[in-house]
Amino acid sequence: MPVNHNKNIIEVGDISFAYGRQAVLENITLNIHQGDYIGIIGPNGAGKTTLFKIMLGLLTPSNGSVRIFGQDIRSFKDWSRIGYVPQKPARFENNFPATVREVVAMGRYAKKGLFAGLSAEDKTAIEEALKQVEMTGNQNRLISDLSGGEQQRVFIARALVNQPEILFLDEPTTGIDHPAQAGFYKLLQKLNKELGLTLVLISHDIERLTREVMHIACVDRTLTCHMSPAEYLAESRSENIAGQDFKFLTHHHHD
Repeated sequence: MPVNHNKNIIEVGDISFAYGRQAVLENITLNIHQGDYIGIIGPNGAGKTTLFKIMLGLLTPSNGSVRIFGQDIRSFKDWSRIGYVPQKPARFENNFPATVREVVAMGRYAKKGLFAGLSAEDKTAIEEALKQVEMTGNQNRLISDLSGGEQQRVFIARALVNQPEILFLDEPTTGIDHPAQAGFYKLLQKLNKELGLTLVLISHDIERLTREVMHIACVDRTLTCHMSPAEYLAESRSENIAGQDFKFLTHHHHD
């Protein structure tokens, strides 16, 4: 499904945010279009996760506005239209007593309440989410018995179980070995192209992102760029900062 540049799912308008006296974000303006696949990059401490939490309504900016599906975020209620896979999901201890299917079902309970029973519609949604991430055959395994890559697919299924229109992923390949990462990115491409799901992800793997996403947004307290991967690569090469390879440019990790 092609990107609809005339329809904004998320509209961030001139927002700023600070933790106490420490400014984290300043004057960020960013629109995310329906069907987009955007990678957000920047050094540690640059405000990427904070920007995510503002777009998810978990933090309130000190100034500026956020609109979701055309509504002011302060009055937006239909959060099932938005899925979120947070950074570094909880590591499950050995023999953690929850199956893959039960973890995915948690996404439905979050919407209807912990003590509500699962309806036929819920069960169908769970089965579809498992199918979308290719984990149907593993649904009765304990989540603690899975590899990091398999666990991350389950967390995505948990986010997909309410049929969201946009999915936020914060460092989704953390803890996943390189062979499994290829399959993981193939899954994201399928969700974006075949299901029309809008994807927004944070990653430090800039080299990989330039081969996967439609747009790159660089955040380092301010929005320093928002462009296609090809434009980003051309600009990185033209600046030739310290003669370093582009995947490290201006993105050294710091506290």
